[in-house]
Amino acid sequence: MMDLTKIMAISGKPGLFKMLSQTKSGFVVESLTDGKRFPVFAHERVSSLEEISIFTTGEDDLPLKDVFKKFNEKLEGKPGPDPKAGEGEVKKLFEETIPDYDADKVYISDMKKAIAWYNLLLEKGMLDFTEEEEEKQEEAAKTEETAETQDHEEHQPEK
Repeated sequence: MMDLTKIMAISGKPGLFKMLSQTKSGFVVESLTDGKRFPVFAHERVSSLEEISIFTTGEDDLPLKDVFKKFNEKLEGKPGPDPKAGEGEVKKLFEETIPDYDADKVYISDMKKAIAWYNLLLEKGMLDFTEEEEEKQEEAAKTEETAETQDHEEHQPEK
């Protein structure tokens, strides 16, 4: 399964960062953009991508991992539009992939950031949706197996 717990967004710093190790006062990260390593301190605003979600009009917000998966399906594994190119393509992608996003709470800057992050993680080969598909197939096979076992047991003659 795709693990975004060690991929960080740091307020005030562009791009994404991979957490390498923890220290007494914070942790050491590496920029996914240029590979530079530096310490991040506890007072800085840092978010793991695992914790970030997109507001929807439904009851539950959509985790960023699921947003990336929807982008990947829609874009057939290719990068999204350049977030700097303009709002039109960015908004169109969101409307087509996440039709229930909350337009009052999700700003164009959030959309651009999500697409930029998706593109960066895709470029670095850090988006992996295959295991989730395998898990679904395994789960379906188990369900089918259970149903067959129950069906078989029901048709056994009593002793």
